[in-house]
Amino acid sequence: MCELFCFSSRLPTVATITLQRFAERGGLNRRTVDGWGLALFDGRDLRLYREPEPARDSAWIDFIQSRRIATCLLISHIRHATRGAITLANTQPFVREIAGRMHCFAHNGRLESIELRHAGESDRFQPIGDTDSEFASCVLFERIARLWSRREAPALADRFEIVARFAAEMRKIGPANFLYSDGSTLFAHGDRRTQPDGTIAPPGLWRLRRACAVDLDSLAEAGVHLEIGAEPQELTVLASVPLTEEDWQPLQEGEVVVVQAGTLVTP
Repeated sequence: MCELFCFSSRLPTVATITLQRFAERGGLNRRTVDGWGLALFDGRDLRLYREPEPARDSAWIDFIQSRRIATCLLISHIRHATRGAITLANTQPFVREIAGRMHCFAHNGRLESIELRHAGESDRFQPIGDTDSEFASCVLFERIARLWSRREAPALADRFEIVARFAAEMRKIGPANFLYSDGSTLFAHGDRRTQPDGTIAPPGLWRLRRACAVDLDSLAEAGVHLEIGAEPQELTVLASVPLTEEDWQPLQEGEVVVVQAGTLVTP
């Protein structure tokens, strides 16, 4: 299974991720890391870094860390290929423009026969690669784009309804943990994943809320470094597995959570 990580914060946060160590925390220490990707939102746009190679061999990681880019929303994906060639086109996250802003999607799981079940549904958005995850992203982008007739964000309840319905459909055909964001709002869906005992079961995502002064070193063992200033901060972190000994909360099977500016919100 692949590994997901993201955070949403009230104030811009500098994040550096040692992706190989993070992958090992998720159980990929004995398995091939077949690619990695980072999306750092910057207003309506985002900085996207992707490579179809193990992160340990990448000079891009040092470059990204040296830039010290602050963001309020970051989505990361580490790939263990189960379908599709090891190519850039098949490397997540997947992004598309909708209504003058970038939208981002990352998925963990396997969606059997999704192309047959949802054939012809996506018109504007077409896969570039050949993974089930990208096909799923195009289906969601197609549906969500119908709400974005203007540059202003549609009602949160309407967006949530589309995401929740999409998540329910995906769960019927396979594990469907995913992260989706339009740059201001983060939607996270928890399902099932391969557990340490080899079973496929929930939870597939975990979340952690932090506020104000925090122990920045506690995430370092998992390869994640967050630099938070002196001002009061709100931060929500989601990951495929708990990264620290803190009070991580599992997402229930089928649960969709919504985060804005580091805080969980009710649609």
